[in-house]
Amino acid sequence: MKSTEIVKNSLAKTAMVLLAGALVFAAGTVSAPPPAAGEEIQSSIARGGKLYDKWYKVIKAKKPKPHPSYPADKKYAKKADSNRCKECHGWDYRGKDGAYAKGKHYSGIEGIRASAGADPAKIVAILKDKTHRFGDKMDAGDFRDLANFVSKGQLDLDKYIDRKTKKPKGDAAKGSAYFNTICAGCHGKDGFKPKEMKPMGAQMGNPWEVMHKILNGQPGEQMPALRALDRQIVVDIMSHMTTLPKKR
Repeated sequence: MKSTEIVKNSLAKTAMVLLAGALVFAAGTVSAPPPAAGEEIQSSIARGGKLYDKWYKVIKAKKPKPHPSYPADKKYAKKADSNRCKECHGWDYRGKDGAYAKGKHYSGIEGIRASAGADPAKIVAILKDKTHRFGDKMDAGDFRDLANFVSKGQLDLDKYIDRKTKKPKGDAAKGSAYFNTICAGCHGKDGFKPKEMKPMGAQMGNPWEVMHKILNGQPGEQMPALRALDRQIVVDIMSHMTTLPKKR
């Protein structure tokens, strides 16, 4: 065989090997599934936060009867509010060990901080157990959203609010600009709107509730959930709110 033919045969074999490799690579590329996009659950968490606040308002149900598991000797034992998650577990999610450790909302019930990061399916099971008894109160989507909030949405609010003074750990000057551009359209720069609500400045006696509602919205209302905001922006807004008038 001539040297030129040897070279040609060698080149042909090399080309075939390269082509085969390319086809295998291409086949693998085509058959491999694209990376899964992260599921958007922030809207579910925010809705779950509203359910935690007042689930029967969110799903437009009738006010429930007093919850049978709520302590009979406590203030809300004979009221529909005894069904609200917040009434037992608190706006700071610490129950008897947090802001509800004393006062009219004290129930002696533990908070939900230990459930942060828990499997949502296990949380749903707890919501349906003999203590909580919500099995026939909500549908699968409601349970999913509430469990997502408990597992993935609650915060350690001590990072943002001084527990002793109840003061937000923010910058009121920065918060003024945020409030006037984000909140004032609905609440007014003085915090007096809507008129059926008490002034925004007067609401800062319970900063944990305020932060919960800023992040998750107000049940039954058009107030948006502002979970997309950096948490420091939220705290700055709250710091500005402490400077607003408490009376109209």
